[in-house]
Amino acid sequence: MTAPRKPQLALTSKAAPFAIRAERAVDVAVREALLDACFGENRHDRTCQRLRDGRAPAAGLALSAMREGKLVGTVRLWHVSAGGRPALVLGPLAVDPACRELGIGAALMHQALAAARARGHEAVILLGDAPYYARFGFSTEKTAELSLPGPFERDRLLAIEFAEGALDGAAGMIVPTGAALPKRRSVRALQAHAA
Repeated sequence: MTAPRKPQLALTSKAAPFAIRAERAVDVAVREALLDACFGENRHDRTCQRLRDGRAPAAGLALSAMREGKLVGTVRLWHVSAGGRPALVLGPLAVDPACRELGIGAALMHQALAAARARGHEAVILLGDAPYYARFGFSTEKTAELSLPGPFERDRLLAIEFAEGALDGAAGMIVPTGAALPKRRSVRALQAHAA
């Protein structure tokens, strides 16, 4: 007796799979264009950018979502001190608007949080939409006494703990603590030197 055959489904381009991998140097320019498309060119003026300026993302915690050879999603995590408590800040999370219904954002979140936990980090903070991030375990429960270096909406400052009590008593300013990016020499200085 033969087993019943499963009907074959034709995959449309909309159903094409995606893969998540570590961000590579070749991703950076496309990543920046994606972030501009998702958040606008004024995204560098946002409050959470103060926590990323001049800093490298946490080791192993910069991820790219790839679909058909194209970068379609990104997320990074950054080292911070949350009122004296070590933590990570997640963001920005961005997905190509043409791919928003494929679950890429959720997959990036799950993989980023799993990687952070596996690397021994105890807490992650973000500034975002509470209903969206609640499904990943984020809430305002531990952020009431924390502040950001600029204007922000209190109900959007969210956190998740991987180790119970990691953010107990956390109060004060969230400040960057990650590795500084190497200073780049300006193009004009290089051109003047070459002349």
